[in-house]
Amino acid sequence: MTARLPAAVRPLLWAFVALTAVHLAALAAGATLAAQLTKPALMPVLAGYVLARGGPVPLAGALLFGCGGDALLQMDGDTVFLVGMGSFAVGHVCYLLVFARHGTAPGRGRLGYPAGPAAVYGVLLAGTVALLWPDLPAGLRIPVAGYSLLLTAMAFGALRAGPLAALGGVLFLLSDGLLAGGLAQWPQPPLPQFWIMVTYIAAQFALAYGLLRTTIGPAPGPVSRPAPTAPEAGVP
Repeated sequence: MTARLPAAVRPLLWAFVALTAVHLAALAAGATLAAQLTKPALMPVLAGYVLARGGPVPLAGALLFGCGGDALLQMDGDTVFLVGMGSFAVGHVCYLLVFARHGTAPGRGRLGYPAGPAAVYGVLLAGTVALLWPDLPAGLRIPVAGYSLLLTAMAFGALRAGPLAALGGVLFLLSDGLLAGGLAQWPQPPLPQFWIMVTYIAAQFALAYGLLRTTIGPAPGPVSRPAPTAPEAGVP
């Protein structure tokens, strides 16, 4: 017999899927109010799913600090933007704590990380910061560089948590790269906020679900009941 999921798990997962669909549809349709109302609700619901599954508290914390960043980045002003970026940064620290405690990738070197990908992520970080630096507002250059370092460390650390979490780290890099390109006034794709949120939501879900698989295993299936046995001879 397999373990039964807590009653709240599947409703929370479907609520997250529904909120995601409504939010992305609102962005695609230009329904600003609906997009602003649904955006801060996404990560708390996903955090609730993580906790209902028995996931690590720092993983739920990473999602909730992401919610803080989501809410703050909807407001105007450089100070608010920096505070929002700081909230995301704390979320990345929470992810790093989970990777350190539950990472399972085979060690290759003193830190237990493969050396080849380390070089790739390092070059990616240096190249991104070098390209962004001259086009960013002066007051955002050092904070964005520091945040980029922490974000890249998180994405690299996700390699220890399996392929799904590693994909989430890459998608987070892509999402924040699109956001940073907008700050630097680089050419943007049509509906840039839509693509930022598609990659961001996918990143957070991949990280959360991948880490759940690493820390507590796959979600249990439906409860199986033993087949009834035939009555013994002579028993009515």
